[in-house]
Amino acid sequence: MKARRWDVRSGSRQAVRLADLAQLVRAPAALSVPGDILAGAAAAGRPLSGPTLGVMGSSVCLYWAGMALNDYADATIDAVERPERPVPSGRVPRGTALAVAGALTAAGLGLAAASGGRRSLLAALPLTGVIWAYDLKLKSTPAGAAAMASARTLDVLSGALAAARPGGTGRALLRGAVPAALVGAHTYTLSALSRHEISGAPARVPASTLAAATTTALATALPAVRTAIVSARAGTAEPSRGRTAATATQRYLGSHPTTRSATTRSAATRAVVVGAGALAYLGTYGTAQIRALREPSGENVRRAVGAGILGFLPLQTALTARSGATVAAAALGVAHPLARRLARRVSPT
Repeated sequence: MKARRWDVRSGSRQAVRLADLAQLVRAPAALSVPGDILAGAAAAGRPLSGPTLGVMGSSVCLYWAGMALNDYADATIDAVERPERPVPSGRVPRGTALAVAGALTAAGLGLAAASGGRRSLLAALPLTGVIWAYDLKLKSTPAGAAAMASARTLDVLSGALAAARPGGTGRALLRGAVPAALVGAHTYTLSALSRHEISGAPARVPASTLAAATTTALATALPAVRTAIVSARAGTAEPSRGRTAATATQRYLGSHPTTRSATTRSAATRAVVVGAGALAYLGTYGTAQIRALREPSGENVRRAVGAGILGFLPLQTALTARSGATVAAAALGVAHPLARRLARRVSPT
């Protein structure tokens, strides 16, 4: 069965196939984007709402726009280093790539405004600016990795803003700061690795990114595990007159045995989901980095970058669960195997 064609004629008489457009925007990799919004929204206290879902759609559009713009900007370099990509191979004209980037940017900003009003639009505008600045100017500079990390950081904060209640913007941003920083840290390691996808990397590069990824996983999981342990101890401790950590926690959880039991179970469930997400993150991204550390060839580094893109999903799962939205986190975790399967058909890098 032949692939369908979308009749786009921007600087070429050749019709562009939908499959080529999907490769241009790295369509399956966009599954790594809604989790940014979900993690931010969960931290702000409202993981799923109309504005949150709309901002997810906006962020996906902006992500795809960035991918198309990347291939437009890198057409000359890709002709040598990545000739199989849609633009240098001639399957998508360069002007079409720019037009797609512009259309998706407009769609992303429009969705942000329609779903979250002025507040979401004001969050989407700096994100858009960082994406365009990165692709057109900053990518090959020392500021490139920081620019990409800031884009993902802003994406998580967009989710927090979308979930903010009236008058609670500042509080939502503060609560979203930790997951935003952790997602940003992961993105920075990913961007640092991606500079070595063609020629390979010095061993110190995957070594440092592996250390950073391990730190990110521990910083994500340990607070939830610690809370579950303290909760379990408080639930089984005998009441005493001393002001110990356990009795203070008992007062926080409630003195009724049923309340303490339910809260202890909730904390344990949360810790399990967070821990599973953190382990899956290290299993996906960390394992690939170990291979790149042992043999830092361009191919192994490129595989590590692909694993890092897919690794957003379990990291976001852990961060969402850490904020208490365990059901939403579990649903996000289910998307990880799907993304891995789709990545075998369309490369995320």
